[in-house]
Amino acid sequence: MENMAWYSIIATIIWQFLPVWIGIAAVFAFSIMNMKKLGLYGKLFNSNVGMIGLGLVLFWVFTALFADVIAQFDAYSQVSGMKNKPPGTPVTDLEDAWYLLGGDRLARDVFSRMIYGSQTVLIIAPAATLFAFMVGITLGLPAGYFIGKLDSILSFISNLVLAFPVILLFYLLVTPEIRATGIPVFLAALLFIFPIVFILILFKTRFIAQPQKLKVYIAVTLVIGLWIYSGLAFNADPLGVWSMDPNLLNIFVSVVFVNSPTVFRIVRGLTLDIKTRDYVAAAQTRGETPWYIMLWEILPNARGPLIVDFCLRIGYTTILLGTLGFFGLGMSPESPDWGMTINEGRKLITINPFPAIAPALALMSLVLGLNLLADGLREISMRD
Repeated sequence: MENMAWYSIIATIIWQFLPVWIGIAAVFAFSIMNMKKLGLYGKLFNSNVGMIGLGLVLFWVFTALFADVIAQFDAYSQVSGMKNKPPGTPVTDLEDAWYLLGGDRLARDVFSRMIYGSQTVLIIAPAATLFAFMVGITLGLPAGYFIGKLDSILSFISNLVLAFPVILLFYLLVTPEIRATGIPVFLAALLFIFPIVFILILFKTRFIAQPQKLKVYIAVTLVIGLWIYSGLAFNADPLGVWSMDPNLLNIFVSVVFVNSPTVFRIVRGLTLDIKTRDYVAAAQTRGETPWYIMLWEILPNARGPLIVDFCLRIGYTTILLGTLGFFGLGMSPESPDWGMTINEGRKLITINPFPAIAPALALMSLVLGLNLLADGLREISMRD
């Protein structure tokens, strides 16, 4: 077999992404037909910028979901004779199989590694950002609502963390030496408890007048929450369902720890502003508890800025993960993590640029999509 021509390479790549195109088309069709019923998300389709951003994000979400279908090879498989091969090189041992974007220095398929690299980013970045928001919201709401000593202490701790250069703090937290001290496990034990606390308070404030239902919800939350917590924080899940690799735990905890103070400050500021509104005063007059007011009066009315920041923060986290991987502080060296593959590819960029260019473009497009999505959401929030 001869090497594929450029137009054939592009056509084949487009064809490989067929499940992604179908998924995006289905989501857009359903969303446009039900725009009026989908609230803030539905309004996003009135913004061209937001739609482009959503399309880019959905592209990588569906790519991660259908990676096994899209990629022609395993991310770790090496094929003899395919080292640093140019795009469109046929695999001699297989029929109708090509290295669409060439081979890297270990004879692995660059296209397949780019595809599987999306799974790493889209597992860590959104989940870690969500945990950071749980911590920031749980601490930011009472700090802004009650003010006083609690606010002073939490604000001081937040400023203390933010005073340290973020990149250096990130590098410090993910080094193997820090793992040996047990600090990541301690931080995991502290930070991973916040989602459980947040959900428990949410249920208690919502169903305080329905004690039987409240007991069931609390019991289910504690059983499931502590089960997941034991596995993720201590790798002690007796059923072996929930666990986290030490490298991944380092990165995950670092993302949560670094992002939580900023989220805390945003939530605190929004709470200070919203608590002066008339509907908050009306809830206080009705005799609602402070936590009910914070969670069901203040937080819903702060959702616009928080959703925008959530999208931006996922993009920021994606860049951080890529930076860490580039410097060898991310996942294992064999991982298809985009930052790590960029670092491996740039060493031989004069011979074959694609091992570095492909993951770099992937990372850039995902971050661009998140930023455009955030811009679209901000535009909608300003209209409302």
